[in-house]
Amino acid sequence: MPINETLSTYSDWLYTTAAAIYVVALMMTLIEQGFGAKGRLATERAKLRARELVGAGGPPTEEVQAEQRTSGRPERIGKMGASLLVLGALLQLSAIVLRGLAVHRAPWGNMYEYGMAVTFITVVTWILVMWKFPVRHLTGFLLLPVVILMFINGTLLYTIAAPVQPALQSYWLVIHVSAAIIGSGVFLVPGVASVLYLFRAAYEKDETKYARFASKLPAADVLDRIAYRTTIFAFPVFTFGVLCGAVWAESAWGRFWGWDPKETVAFIAWVVYAAYLHSRATAGWRGARAAAINIVGFAAIIFNLFFVNLVTAGLHSYAGVG
Repeated sequence: MPINETLSTYSDWLYTTAAAIYVVALMMTLIEQGFGAKGRLATERAKLRARELVGAGGPPTEEVQAEQRTSGRPERIGKMGASLLVLGALLQLSAIVLRGLAVHRAPWGNMYEYGMAVTFITVVTWILVMWKFPVRHLTGFLLLPVVILMFINGTLLYTIAAPVQPALQSYWLVIHVSAAIIGSGVFLVPGVASVLYLFRAAYEKDETKYARFASKLPAADVLDRIAYRTTIFAFPVFTFGVLCGAVWAESAWGRFWGWDPKETVAFIAWVVYAAYLHSRATAGWRGARAAAINIVGFAAIIFNLFFVNLVTAGLHSYAGVG
């Protein structure tokens, strides 16, 4: 079937718009991160003064009312940023759907489409994490790598809408690649959480370290739980994707494993995350050592997502670049 160029163009516009909205949401949530803690303290002071005045028989003064309005401003900006995050995710989902309709196949047949889907999964995962944990003000730290990856994806890795090569015309494109997308997208969240954990843990041991930054982060235990729970979810999905990739490779190339650069880095990432979960379950590794392992896995996922296709040539290079 012919490519629907109109839907493809709309998809590109929605992708660019979603990236722009993420940038605005990033700035808003950084404002909440930078000034929210101070604002929360000011809010509590204003509420206390208001209660004291009401208890004394008088209404809150205009000064107290103004302080109440001003002190909650960073939180309101943060809520607006979270709302924009949801809007951006909806626009990005629409971009993915329109791309699929334009090419009449699963919309992850090249690196551009793959990156678009991975960053969408990352954002959705973070929205769910925000719903479970009080970490809305950390959204900017999660959006920073997402925006960078989306920029690289939309410039260096952009591919016009086109049919996939014969090697990719298989039902395994849906099974293997979708599992890899979900696993890789979710893995970005524990990576960011682990980086923030190291700052917060260092601050909790010595309050002179990173005080201006780490004092505004959630407790180290909260960040550790976020990293652990999201990794537990992503690991079996990623494992399934690796196994499906081996089966597809045997069908397409006549071997289960060939040390292709993308295969190799994916396997390294799998080993790192397996070591992270195994060390926590058996050796009781927690804290900085576990976070360091998770960060190594995070680096491997990022490297495998984009840079392997930019700096190496292999059997996966037909997926849009290389």
